[in-house]
Amino acid sequence: MPLVLLDRDGVINEDSPSYIKSPSEWLPIHGSLAAIARLNRAGSAVAICSNQAAVAHGILSIETLSAIHELMRSQMAQSGGHVDAIFCCTHAPDENCGCRKPAPGLLTRAMLELNHSPEHTTFVGDSLRDMQAALAANCLPVLVRTGNGARSEDSAREIGVNLVFDDLAAATDWLLRR
Repeated sequence: MPLVLLDRDGVINEDSPSYIKSPSEWLPIHGSLAAIARLNRAGSAVAICSNQAAVAHGILSIETLSAIHELMRSQMAQSGGHVDAIFCCTHAPDENCGCRKPAPGLLTRAMLELNHSPEHTTFVGDSLRDMQAALAANCLPVLVRTGNGARSEDSAREIGVNLVFDDLAAATDWLLRR
């Protein structure tokens, strides 16, 4: 059973330049929840690996982040899907932790805790730092053009990312045909 790791903002839900600060601001990207359900039905483990620096900046509390994730899980369940785990880096960029993407820490932790090897893991993200994290963790990088993806495509291709899709639904179509 393969593991599919997903960035959250810009892949599953609409991104915001000023952070997703409440459950009411969390809006799924069309087709993303159904895509996760399709991955689940195909036997893939699915987890989220997301930078959430808004917590370190005092913009978002851990409780509110949990409430956003509860809403997300509820809407996924209504679409027939689920995630096996959510891994978040709540550090600020200047803290230089090992878990904030582009560092591979979140991805390696997810693979370790969910008992999957990098060879059987795909990471779907919408930014250059997501692709850098995937490559550093030795998993397959997949870029989607939603969120920041369209702006990141050229730089992602420059570092060797060849799998680029319009959105999570299109990436899932490809993953399920592999």
